[in-house]
Amino acid sequence: MCVSDDPAPDGPAPDDRAHGAHRAGAGRPARPSAEELKKRRRPGDGWIETPQGKFWGLYGAAGLLLHDPERGVLLQHRVEWSAHGGTWGIPGGAKDPDETAEQGALRESREEAGVPAAEADIDILDTHVVDKDGWSYTTVIARTRGRLEESISDAESLELAWVPLDRVEDYELHPGFAAAWPALRAVLERG
Repeated sequence: MCVSDDPAPDGPAPDDRAHGAHRAGAGRPARPSAEELKKRRRPGDGWIETPQGKFWGLYGAAGLLLHDPERGVLLQHRVEWSAHGGTWGIPGGAKDPDETAEQGALRESREEAGVPAAEADIDILDTHVVDKDGWSYTTVIARTRGRLEESISDAESLELAWVPLDRVEDYELHPGFAAAWPALRAVLERG
């Protein structure tokens, strides 16, 4: 979730082990070289300006909010060199021109967190769309059908953590995710 017009909050992320969360990976990946980033570039990658600000994803963006009833939601600790780096959000990013929001969210989550391996591993509960006057971010809200094992699979994550619903707000959240969290949590609690 890359929204550039909100200031990134300051301060460290909480120690999620103290909150009962499971962590995968940890470390400080170096920013890939310009050449490496160019090799990874997808058709939807790029910034777009709207009357409400500058946003990542020429065709919009999407992310997957994945809920495991036993462990919580899967959060991604974003690398410092990304938009709002150092904050926590969900795996997601720019959609390709031929993708639906659901397809883009699932692809991005597999690229960044290694899950879900197959659509059969999850149940889609709902979507939540934030419209920014010509650009939108869609959160695909899903529940796992069984235990999924996440893994950092690209350079955009410092770590991944399954976080209980009542602990999500304890984290330094990406501003866009923080704004959407109350509505997203309500879907999970009723679903």
